Amino acid sequence: RKKIEEPFGWAKTVGGMAQTMYRGVERVRSRFILTMVVNNLARLPRLLGA
Repeated sequence: RKKIEEPFGWAKTVGGMAQTMYRGVERVRSRFILTMVVNNLARLPRLLGA
């Protein structure tokens, strides 16, 4: 459960996905994917160091 909840919490607080500025499913989906890519990039050093 932590593997699921933590990225979504990060996306809402740090990634700015709590309230999106975009309209339309495609734009919101694109922003969400970009936010999750950034989340993975932020986690990468910790994953490589383990």
